[in-house]
Amino acid sequence: MTRTEEFGEAEVRTRLAQAGTVRDLLFDTMTSHPDRVALRSHESGAEWTYAAVRARIGEVANRLREAGVGHGEPVALMMRNVPEFHVVDAAAMVLGAVPFSIYNTSSPEQVEFVLSDSGARVAVVESSFVPLLRDAERLGGSITTILVIDGTVEGCEDLLGELSSDTTTFDFAASAAIEPHDLLTLIYTSGTTGSPKGVELTHANMLAQLRGVHTTMPLPGGGRQVGFLPAAHVADRWSSHYSSFMTYGNTLVTVADAANLAAAVRTTRPTLFGAAPRIWEKFKTALEESYPGDLTSDVATDPALAAALREKLGLTEARWLISGAAPTPVAVVEFFNALGLPLCELLGMSEVSGVPTVNTPTANRVGSVGRPLENVEVAVAEDDELLLRGPQVMKGYRGQASRTAETLDAGGWLRTGDLARIDDDGFVWLTGRKKELIISAGGKNMSPANIELALRSAGRLIAHICVIGDARPYNVALIVVEPDAAGGRAFDDPGLIAEVGAQIDQGNAALSRVEQVKKFTIVPRPWELGVELTPTMKVRRAAVLDRYVDDIERMYARPAGPHAV
Repeated sequence: MTRTEEFGEAEVRTRLAQAGTVRDLLFDTMTSHPDRVALRSHESGAEWTYAAVRARIGEVANRLREAGVGHGEPVALMMRNVPEFHVVDAAAMVLGAVPFSIYNTSSPEQVEFVLSDSGARVAVVESSFVPLLRDAERLGGSITTILVIDGTVEGCEDLLGELSSDTTTFDFAASAAIEPHDLLTLIYTSGTTGSPKGVELTHANMLAQLRGVHTTMPLPGGGRQVGFLPAAHVADRWSSHYSSFMTYGNTLVTVADAANLAAAVRTTRPTLFGAAPRIWEKFKTALEESYPGDLTSDVATDPALAAALREKLGLTEARWLISGAAPTPVAVVEFFNALGLPLCELLGMSEVSGVPTVNTPTANRVGSVGRPLENVEVAVAEDDELLLRGPQVMKGYRGQASRTAETLDAGGWLRTGDLARIDDDGFVWLTGRKKELIISAGGKNMSPANIELALRSAGRLIAHICVIGDARPYNVALIVVEPDAAGGRAFDDPGLIAEVGAQIDQGNAALSRVEQVKKFTIVPRPWELGVELTPTMKVRRAAVLDRYVDDIERMYARPAGPHAV
């Protein structure tokens, strides 16, 4: 990959200080560095300079305006991690609209909820997602116009067809007036306590996030990054879209297929790279499988081996390596530390525009989520819940004043739901979760209660179910069969197991892929009130996990397929 010269962090700092909105950052970056490569597709190799990006943004903005998109209008986006996403999102932003993304793995029911909740009338999608949007429309979704970015689809308009590559008639100087407290985007949560919530983030919120991170870890501009996370996740929106593309003038290499990530990192040689723990685990495993000895032991005593492995990964030029969204196994952190690649864990949260606390290469406590950014206050409530306050805290949940009040108090303190302690040096250590939440090894937040409801609702066989998946690569479940529906059959009857499997499959169809249960075990006896169940018949998750720890481990160790304990 062709290298480009970096420019000083002082330029980035000045740009951040002077900007009144995120749009200001983008305009300044495009104007200051028109010949720098802004976006490149790993899969196709296509690349656009900032001058070409500016022309495309202008023409797409014209077409969105013709479709009725204006100031404050929500615009739904459904694309893989491709260069076109950044152009379309930015075009909506310069009109003063509110672009937001939908997870590509969502079910029609989930898409319909997000569309209706946001009030979006216009959706911009890759053509492969049109059938899903149509299904959501039939369920009652609010969309009236679907624009596609990659060709012609019956009943949809081609948004990018015959775009000019170097000129635009769009008047950027006269585009819609945007104020700092106007909405920038919506980030939909995973519905951990019911239906998803639309986190409203303003331009001022994201500017505070960008400024706080740059002060904590000042980096030069003009580097290289790899974008591979879904844009519906706040991590990608902050780190790739608003940070790399709009603020730092980095060349952002997009990866549409996650299977290509390792290759993209090797060819890009990113100057900054962040991923969920599961990615770091995969990198470690790949290195170990190609090494004949004890790699962890040997790399600690052989600097040449460590250097060779850094080269093999493509991380020789990375100034900052981030791990977040779920706890990172200590063994994984120690392995990369031995390679000379210190992993810096952080706390990520949609409601605070991305990252409120973070470790850096020079201030890194393994196992903590770091210290707060300079513009973030932290505190621990009487019940040990972590509280955050600062200018990057969300405006609120879209259309949900009561749920906003439950999370954000009158003094501006945000209740995170995490239990924590703060050490004498200001590092934050998470000790648990106040409310039940599954965070997969890949960093996806999921509500076990919602998953369990979907599976129980799909048939009559499941009396009680406990879904497990926290810090795991996929979800499994422990199941108590409904005696009447079982018809007197034993818990390990092959026919019964097959019928439960069919119900699981049907329930999985209403869930996104990452939420789906991959394996299950039928337990041999009913759960009891006061033991596995509360007086109101809710599952006592901690008690179940403790009682069935061996069975859970067996599910993750064995080949795929249903079993009975």
